[in-house]
Amino acid sequence: MEIDNKLKAEVLVEALPYICKFQDQKFVIKYGGHAMVNKEAKEWVAQDIVLLRFVGLNPVVVHGGGPEIDAAMKKMGKKPEFIHGLRVTDEETMEIVKMILVGKINGDIVSKLGKYGGKAIGLSGKSGYLIKARKKKEYIIKDNRKIEVDLGKVGEVEKINTELIDILLEKKYIPVISPIGIGEEGEVFNLNADVVAGDLAAAIGAKKLIMITDVDGVMEDVNDPSTLYKKLTVSEAEELIREGVISGGMIPKVKACINALKKGVESVHIISGKIPHSILLEIFTEEGIGTMIVKD
Repeated sequence: MEIDNKLKAEVLVEALPYICKFQDQKFVIKYGGHAMVNKEAKEWVAQDIVLLRFVGLNPVVVHGGGPEIDAAMKKMGKKPEFIHGLRVTDEETMEIVKMILVGKINGDIVSKLGKYGGKAIGLSGKSGYLIKARKKKEYIIKDNRKIEVDLGKVGEVEKINTELIDILLEKKYIPVISPIGIGEEGEVFNLNADVVAGDLAAAIGAKKLIMITDVDGVMEDVNDPSTLYKKLTVSEAEELIREGVISGGMIPKVKACINALKKGVESVHIISGKIPHSILLEIFTEEGIGTMIVKD
């Protein structure tokens, strides 16, 4: 028992300088992957975020919901379709996206944070004109020609209105944001949650952006956790994309991280949602647990 108590004390002491360093700083947490659907993970993610708030940090949550949207579409007889990782979103699909992101997932996260004492507020990009968006243009190469494809109601961030977030953080609330944007004419757009998290982090002057994923971070060999890159610069990350080491779904995630860094965020962390309390381990320990990306 004496050893256990000593270890607990050492953990708290190790966290102390980080708690002091990050007082009143804003942290954006992009919540996605395994941690959103696993029962135990939902609990520890909520605990970690609430703890951040109570030790003086200002967490802001942006969530995805791809797997649950896919499941809902299949139940309704619609087949999910993607182009370059972006969900083709017709009118009917947009209604499903809103139903799952705003109606279900957002409320579930707010409830979980409340369970552990956090004052959470659920928002979408429509709330207070938080995320102004425009239709995203996307192209494919066909017969050596660049052809524009219509993704439907898929948008890209045009502007983040930070006023509402600033007010909520000042009153010690935890904003929980669904990645849905609003256009010039009041039309609604489906947005990529990673990109929204990166743009939001830059707009509110966040100290860190934390991406919760299904992998340990950026790895030389995705099947070998021992090849994890603990720290990368923007130039090194861009080189790994060119070399094909960073591939598939990790490319848009890392590009969103790089974009956030170039717009002023100090550091970005890609961590696994399969490791309990990975948020706290990444922020409050010397070693960290995932991949940290910083400016050159």
